Amino acid sequence: MGAGHDHGHAHGMPSGGTATAAYRGRLRVALSITLAVMVVEIVGGVVADSLALVADAAHMATDALGLGMALLAIHFAGRPASGRRTFGYARAEILAALANCLLLLGAGGYVLYEAVQRFLVPAQTQGGVTIVFALIGLAANMVSLTLLVRGQRESLNVRGAFLEVVADALGSVAVLVSAVIVLTTGWHAADPIASLLIGLMIVPRTVRLLRETLDVLLESAPRDVDMAEVRAHILALPGVEDVHDLHAWTITSGMPVLSAHVVVGSGTLNALGHEKMLHELQGCLGDHFDVEHCTFQLEPSGHAEHEAKLCH
Repeated sequence: MGAGHDHGHAHGMPSGGTATAAYRGRLRVALSITLAVMVVEIVGGVVADSLALVADAAHMATDALGLGMALLAIHFAGRPASGRRTFGYARAEILAALANCLLLLGAGGYVLYEAVQRFLVPAQTQGGVTIVFALIGLAANMVSLTLLVRGQRESLNVRGAFLEVVADALGSVAVLVSAVIVLTTGWHAADPIASLLIGLMIVPRTVRLLRETLDVLLESAPRDVDMAEVRAHILALPGVEDVHDLHAWTITSGMPVLSAHVVVGSGTLNALGHEKMLHELQGCLGDHFDVEHCTFQLEPSGHAEHEAKLCH
């Protein structure tokens, strides 16, 4: 005997769309800024013979690809659900976040490799020219960070873009410091050291984002939902005898879902009715947990054993 309730939202996609969609315009601006700074830093790196600037430009190129994929994912995620894809294309955002992670890891590895090569074959970097281009990159990154700082708390895709820009901003600072050292002391090893720092800033942040993305793809319980606590809240309702097949996972950023089979005493079901019992469950979870979409199956005592026999 099954019944469902979704906490006031339509089944499937949330009423407001995915969390990333609200920041489509800001992602477009950030993409434009990133592409412009990438070109500027490539020119600066060639002119000043600065590996740090070239490395930062390579990271900018990766960011541009990531931002472009995030925008493409928003387009697919906004497509309506169908009979075959009942949640639409919402998971496309998570796939884009995974691709971002792989690109970032590749960029970080490339920067680290080139930094080691520059130690083996030193180059003469023009500190003054490097400072000018590093300042341009830092100013642009600060604008992009301002655009994305709010959205990174709501969407894995926006968070990926935000972390990329953070790494870029820190990279610009590292380039700036190394250029000042080269200009004032003539110690050209500061340039590959800055490149090494840029690579080391990219990789750990990417690994953390990759772990969160894989949690979504593996349908792990949302980090802010304690499953033991959810079970305890359900069992605490009057008349509830047991709960099984309790699952919680995330379709995409801002879209957690939960399902459960709730065993209710016959006396309680007869006294309250299914609708009242579902309202009780809704109130129980809605007051304590932020879950977008819930589905409950109400079962009388002994129904679980009946299901087990049918499965075998």
